[in-house]
Amino acid sequence: MNTKDLLEIITLGETSKVQFKQDLLADEMEVYGTSVDDINKEKFSEFFKKEFGTTYEDKGLNLEQALKAKRVLRNEHLTLAGLLFFGKNPQEIKPAFTIKFVSFFGNDISENYYRNKPSDLKGTIPELFDEAMRYLKSCLHHVQKEQGFNSTGILEISEIALIEVLQNALLHRDYFKNSPIRILIFDNRVEIISPGKLPNSLTVEEIKFGNPVIRNNQLVSYALHLLPFSGLGSGIKRAISEQPNIELINDIQGEQFKVIIPRPEKSK
Repeated sequence: MNTKDLLEIITLGETSKVQFKQDLLADEMEVYGTSVDDINKEKFSEFFKKEFGTTYEDKGLNLEQALKAKRVLRNEHLTLAGLLFFGKNPQEIKPAFTIKFVSFFGNDISENYYRNKPSDLKGTIPELFDEAMRYLKSCLHHVQKEQGFNSTGILEISEIALIEVLQNALLHRDYFKNSPIRILIFDNRVEIISPGKLPNSLTVEEIKFGNPVIRNNQLVSYALHLLPFSGLGSGIKRAISEQPNIELINDIQGEQFKVIIPRPEKSK
């Protein structure tokens, strides 16, 4: 098999399941001012090996060919998806794509009494995911049930639910909006707020039953190998199964999607 044929197979592998669209999605667009020099080569190499079980060199490709095949590079610029998963410093180029994390005393955002100094989490999407989960675990309580005396206990909110809604926020937010994801912790609830209302005519009821519309296909294709993400569209459904009291709000006027998870009474 020649290099041209191989490149076509690698390029089309993750897109054969979806209908090709002439108009580029946000995550497929070029980020002008970037180049291959902005790529963390180690991260990309690890990803390529996870997906294909071998290195791109062993497949007869150089770095630029492999980056273009995986749609990390387009016309000598990084795509937004490529930058967000494999960039050396994504927020240096796209400073709004952070997670703002705030923990409050009380239940009202207007009171401005912070338990922790507000933090801007930065990094690639996998790094943002790991850091946000670390923050959530450090701010939420752990409950002793049937664990041993020296055990840290079980998180007061389902960890699986937090994983699913956080991944949903990072992968399915609207990247045409230069706004951060916000995670707000109050005494009685956790809110995870994503820029962008649900796409097309998708409703909250539809995503509750596992009927998604993928907004960012390329991000999802990378996440399959780099996050605990199934790609089956069942994340919100699984989160609700683990944490039935989750509230989902599609704020059309505010153009944002909000997940509210109540905390147990004893956490207040």
